[in-house]
Formats: sequence, C-alpha cells, structure tokens
Amino acid sequence: MSRIGRMPVPLPQGVTVKIDGSTITVKGPKGELSQRLPQAMIVRQEEGQLVVERPSETKEHRSLHGLTRSLVNNMVVGASEGFIKNLEIVGVGYRASKAGSKLVVGVGYSNPIEIEPPSGLEVDVPSPTKIVIRGADKQAVGELAAKIRGLRLPEPYKGKGIRYESEHVRRKAGKAGKAGK
Repeated sequence: MSRIGRMPVPLPQGVTVKIDGSTITVKGPKGELSQRLPQAMIVRQEEGQLVVERPSETKEHRSLHGLTRSLVNNMVVGASEGFIKNLEIVGVGYRASKAGSKLVVGVGYSNPIEIEPPSGLEVDVPSPTKIVIRGADKQAVGELAAKIRGLRLPEPYKGKGIRYESEHVRRKAGKAGKAGK
C-alpha cells in the first residue's frame, strides 16, 4: 500500500468538495480548482476528509495512487491557504517592478521584459530585488516562477541572476591567473 496514497486528506473549515465521476472540484476562500483525475482511482468523502483508494494492486494503479492523493491534497491546500513562491534578483542593475498587473523585469537585456501573470495568480514586488508569486494552483505558481527564473538563470561565477529565495548557487573559482610566470 502506498504510504502517501493511504493517508486521508483533511478538509479544513470553509472548503467544499464536489466529486463528479473522475472530476473533482474544490472550492475555498482562496479560489476554486477543478481537475480531472485518473479514471481508475476512487475518491470518497467521509467524515470531513477525502480518501483515495485504488481498485487493484497492478503496477499502474499503485503508481497512480500516491499521485492522485497528492493532486487532491494540493487542491485542498491551494483552495484553503494558497501557495507562495519567492524569487530574489542578484546583480548590479538587475531589478523588477510592476506596471499595472504586469511584471517588468530588467536583467541585463537591451529592453525590459514584461510578463502578464495568468488569471488566478498574483505577482507582487515588495522591493526591486524581490518577487512574490501567489495563487491557489500549485502547478501554475511553480510554472510562472520557473518562467521568470528562466529569464536569467543564476550563473556560477558571480552568482548573478534570478533565483528562488532559499536556493543555494554553487560557485566556481574562476581563473587562477598567471601564477608562476
């Protein structure tokens, strides 16, 4: 039995779940999420929690069991609390700002790059070197953060670029110089 798959998903106050065949809809204070789950998995709501079961012990069903439970859990957590990704910008002259709902990032290219966040996501710039992404959908928050980070990946010599808040960038030594000549 899957360790993750057999754990029930607790439903916090204010979160409602509607199960319609293989489609599950979770509605909460942070938003409404809907996802189509694998047909074989059985999701039941009982006593304030969701339980995911698998129909058989085949390899496919075993592999889908934990995945389905994780997807359902991420929907419940997203609808109740939401997800946050923090990015840091390191480098002289590198900065970010907001223009309306758009994020404007200047990271060493000839023109600043404008990014329009998808619906359901909120981008905040508390300081010119910090970007905060909030949303109910964990996958969308992570995807937008990865897209912004991909504009200027952290380089290993000076550490310049856009990185996740807790990311450690391995640094290289650089040139040794003309020692011994």
